[in-house]
Amino acid sequence: MRKIAILTVAAGTLVAASAQAGSLGKPCTSAPETQWLPMQQLQAKVEAQGYKIQKAKLKNACGELYTLDRNGNRVELFVDPTNGQIIGQM
Repeated sequence: MRKIAILTVAAGTLVAASAQAGSLGKPCTSAPETQWLPMQQLQAKVEAQGYKIQKAKLKNACGELYTLDRNGNRVELFVDPTNGQIIGQM
């Protein structure tokens, strides 16, 4: 019974951590959408840094790009939609 309780708490912690990490817990910019770059330009800026884009979306004022790095490892990038700067990664 104790193992089940520990596993349940651990699973809940992981879900909470991934939910917060998924949005970085805050927006990447406070600039209005009219100042954001089009998704194609965001992707081009990230690709120029050596990443291969698999999927991209805008969420919580952040570009979320699911990529492969130069070594083929999966990396989720959080990008400022106003300038394409990588703010964080998982």
